[in-house]
Amino acid sequence: MWATVAHNVPVTPPSPHRRAPRLGVHVTDAGVDVAVYASHATGVDLCLFDGTQETRIPLPAAGHGIFSASVPDVRAGQRYGFRAHGPWEPAAGHRYNPAKLLVDPYARGLDGDVAHTPETYGHLVGDDLAGDPYGPADPRDSAGHVPYSVVVDTRDLPGPDPAANRPWTPWSRTVVYEAHVRGLTQLHDRLPPELRGTYAGLAHPAVVDHLLGLGVTAVELLPVHAFSSEPHLIEKGLTNYWGYSTLGFFAPHAAYATQAARAAGPAAVLAELRGAVHALHEAGLEVLLDVVYNHTCEGGLPGQHLSWRGLDNAGYYAHDGGSPAALADVTGTGNSLDFRRAEVVRMTLDSLRYWADVVGVDGFRFDLAVTLGRDPGGFSPDHPTFVAMATDPALHGLKLVAEPWDVGPGGWRTGQFPVPFAEWNDRFRNAARSFWLADPGRAAHGLPGHRVRDLATRLAGSVDLFGHSDPPLVRGTAASVNYVTAHDGFTLADLVTYDHKHNAANGEQNRDGSDDNRSWNHGIEGHVGPDSPAVDIVPLRRRSMRNLFATLVLAAGTPMITAGDELGRTQQGNNNAYCQDNEISWVSWDVSAWRADLLATARWLLLLRREHPALRSERFYSGRPYVPGERADLAWFDALGVPFDHERWHDPSIRTLQMVRTAPPPEQDTVLLVINGSLDAVPLVLADDHGGRWRLAWDSVWENPAEERSAAIEGSLHAEPGEATVVEALSMRVYVLDGS
Repeated sequence: MWATVAHNVPVTPPSPHRRAPRLGVHVTDAGVDVAVYASHATGVDLCLFDGTQETRIPLPAAGHGIFSASVPDVRAGQRYGFRAHGPWEPAAGHRYNPAKLLVDPYARGLDGDVAHTPETYGHLVGDDLAGDPYGPADPRDSAGHVPYSVVVDTRDLPGPDPAANRPWTPWSRTVVYEAHVRGLTQLHDRLPPELRGTYAGLAHPAVVDHLLGLGVTAVELLPVHAFSSEPHLIEKGLTNYWGYSTLGFFAPHAAYATQAARAAGPAAVLAELRGAVHALHEAGLEVLLDVVYNHTCEGGLPGQHLSWRGLDNAGYYAHDGGSPAALADVTGTGNSLDFRRAEVVRMTLDSLRYWADVVGVDGFRFDLAVTLGRDPGGFSPDHPTFVAMATDPALHGLKLVAEPWDVGPGGWRTGQFPVPFAEWNDRFRNAARSFWLADPGRAAHGLPGHRVRDLATRLAGSVDLFGHSDPPLVRGTAASVNYVTAHDGFTLADLVTYDHKHNAANGEQNRDGSDDNRSWNHGIEGHVGPDSPAVDIVPLRRRSMRNLFATLVLAAGTPMITAGDELGRTQQGNNNAYCQDNEISWVSWDVSAWRADLLATARWLLLLRREHPALRSERFYSGRPYVPGERADLAWFDALGVPFDHERWHDPSIRTLQMVRTAPPPEQDTVLLVINGSLDAVPLVLADDHGGRWRLAWDSVWENPAEERSAAIEGSLHAEPGEATVVEALSMRVYVLDGS
C-alpha cells in the first residue's frame, strides 16, 4: 500500500494580479500550474504518486470555487489525483469523502482502469456493491482501484499539427461515415495484427483506400474520450463497447491505442491519435467525434465515486430540487450534467477547444444534445452553451451536429437547433424504412401503409423541420443529417432480414433495444441459406438494401452511412449491440460475391451524387425556376407523368412518384428519380415537359452497376420525356438529362 507523506516544498498560491487559473494541470518551465473546481469543498489535496509513495499537497482556495497553486518540480508523466474535503451530507447533495482518489476532470491522460470493488464507492456498500446511497461515507481508500490522472505536456507535441491540414470539406459535399475505432479494423486482414482495432489502424492505407473508394468525406468516430464500463455489464462479463460512459473529457481512450503506445504512456497515446487524424487529413478525410457531454460514467446515486461526484456533486450534476437530494435524469443513465451551471458549460467548451486545437478534429456530433440546452424553463435553442459554441473562434467553421433529443420532458427537438448546427434527422430514417420496408410488409398482408408525401418531404431536404429559422430557410438542406441506420439499431442488412430484435446476448432477456424498427424480413425471419426453400426472397432483400442506400445518398441533405453497411454487415438481429465487443459488432471484411456487388452499388451511387450538382442542393427548393421559363428547381409527377396536386399527395393508394431536380445556374444539371414502392410492376410515363433526353444512370434492379454496360449494348439506356416504360416492383431508378 502507499506511504502517505506531507509535501515539504512550499507551493505558490495564485497571485491576485494574475488572470484566473486554467483548470487542470499545465506544465510550466518550473513545474506545473494546478487548478480544480470544487465549489462546496472546504479543501482539495493534489496527490502525487511515485512508486508506493503518495504525496498530498493542500491547494489554496483561489476564489469562485477553484483551488489552485503552482507546484515546482513536477514534470510530464507524473501520476496524480485529487482528494476533496467537505461535508458528507447526501441528503443535501454533498458527497465529500477524502478517502476517495478522484480523477481530474481536465486530465489529458489516464493510467489504469476503474475497478468494480467496494472501494470505488463513496458510500458504504457490500461485496455485492449494494448499499444505502444516503448512508455513511465509506472509509476505504480507493487509490489503486481507480485510474491515475497523468500530466501531459501539450506545449510542443511531436509530429505534424493535425489542425494545420484540415480538408475543410463544404457541407454540400460532405458524406459522413460513422465508425467505431476498434470495430472498424479489428477483423481487417490487410492490417498488421498490432494495428487492428487502434487509432493507428484508422489511418492504414487499406482503410483509407476503402473510404476514398467508397466516396465518403468524413469519418465520425464513436466516443474516443476515456470511458468506463457500467458495473452491471462487468457483472455479466460484458463491456461498454460503444463508449457512451465518459470518465475523461480531455483524455483519449487508451485501449484504442497500440500496445506500444500504451506501454509508452498517455503522451504516446495522444500522439498516435493525432498522427491518425493528420494522416486522414492528408488523404482529404475529415474526422468528427461523437462526444458525450450530457452525463458521465458515475451513474445514478448508487453509482461509483470517481471524479465529479467527489469534487462537487451538487455543482456538476442536475438535481430534482427535492429533499433528500436526488439526481435529475434526462439522459436515461442515472445522471445528467447541469448546463444551468457556468462551470459545466465551461468544462464542455474547454474540452471542445482542446480536441479542436490539439487533436485537430474537424467537428463534433453531440450525444443527447437537448440536455446541453436545458435551462430552468426547459430546452432553449438560445442556451448559452449553443451561443458559446457558435461564437468560439476555435470552433469557427467546424462541423457541429446535434442528436436532437434526450429522454426528459419535451425531449424531442428535431429541427429546433440554431445555426450553425446540423442535426440527425430521425424523421428521414423513419420515412425511408416505412416506405421501403414496413409498408410493403403490411401490404403483403393486405394492410394500409403510409402516404408518399412524407418520403417526398425527406427526399427534398425536410424544410418542414429545418426551414424554421431566423431568417427563414437560412440553414439549408445540409442541416438535415440523413440516415437510415446508425450504431444504435439494426444494420442495413438486418433491416431486410429481421422483423424483430434478437438481443439475447445482451443479457436482458431481449427487453433492451427499440421495438420500433420498421424493418421487414420479406417473409422469413433471419438468414436464408442457399439450400433454403425460401431462397427466392434473397434477391428482393438485396434490392431493398439498394433502395434504402440510394434513398439515403441521393436525397437532399447530408448523408450518414454506418460502417459496414456498404459491405452487408450483420449483427445477427441485435439492434442494441452497445455491449458486444466481438464479431457481432465488428465490421467483417470478408467480401462475398453479393457483398462485392453491394459495395460496387454504394460506390456508384456516391459517384452519382458527387458528379451531379442537382443531387447536392445547398438550399431548400421553391418549386420555381431559377430562370423564368426554365425548369423548376423541383417538380413532382405521378406514374403517368402528371404533376402532383394536393389530392394526390393525400391518396394512400399512390406508391409511385417521379422527382425532377435541377441545379442552379451556371450548372446545367437535371436528374430524375423514379420511385416505385408498390408490390407490383408499374407502367410509367417518363416525366418532364421541357424536352431533352433522359439517360438511365442506375436501376435498383441491377445487382451491380456494371449491368449499365449491358443495358447500353441493348440500347435501353436512353428515353424521351413522355415515353412509356415499366418499373419493377419495389425499385428505384436514376435518370440524368443528356448534357448534364
